Amino acid sequence: MKIAALQTPLASVGSGDGLALIRRRMEQCEAEGVAILCCPEAVAGGLADYAPDPLQIAVTPSAVLAWLSPMANTRLTTVVGFTELGTDGSIYNSAAVVSRGALAGVYRKRHPAIRRSVYSAGGDSLVFHASGVHFGVLICYDSTFPDLAADLASRGAQLLFVPANNALPEAKASTELVAAARACDVALATENGCWVVRADVAGVAGGLRSDGSSAITSPAGKTVSTARALVEDLLVVEIGLTTA
Repeated sequence: MKIAALQTPLASVGSGDGLALIRRRMEQCEAEGVAILCCPEAVAGGLADYAPDPLQIAVTPSAVLAWLSPMANTRLTTVVGFTELGTDGSIYNSAAVVSRGALAGVYRKRHPAIRRSVYSAGGDSLVFHASGVHFGVLICYDSTFPDLAADLASRGAQLLFVPANNALPEAKASTELVAAARACDVALATENGCWVVRADVAGVAGGLRSDGSSAITSPAGKTVSTARALVEDLLVVEIGLTTA
């Protein structure tokens, strides 16, 4: 089966251009026979911690389905990061798993990364079954907590998808963050016997910078594909997993 990671331009995150880009890349993945595509953290709407009014970008999962409705009939499964408006009125840093035009489920980030984040913490880690495989989702900072990955692997996850958004103020941005993400992915892969697929944002915009840490790592800890720095990129890798 083929899996893919989409690295989106930082400037397009949360914009109409960003959503159009996702749809175009979904079409490309469908044409190339990709089974599962991972998109970055908060790619739909942007990060609420940087928004003047976080509630203005918070939406329900049904809105994510509406955004992707032009691709509803594809065989592709897509992991899409967004800011979720919960039924309790809280907002969550979430990832929707959309498979064949239906919502397979939503993962809420367990550990919001920014101190005093406007996001509430999620409470459950889910193992999804789509495109014939079992997989888990760990949003950005969650991937640094080994117990979360180990729990998913113990429940049958064969892949771990990591939607990320490593944009930082330019004065704090560093290529060391990319190296740290790579090391994290290698540890996740080897300790849990899983493929790790990370999708990040990249570029410079609005005083923020992200070099882009998107990569695909094998269970043996080999980084088999990495994205180009500071630009949009799409990584597609064929892996030897048995589907059912």
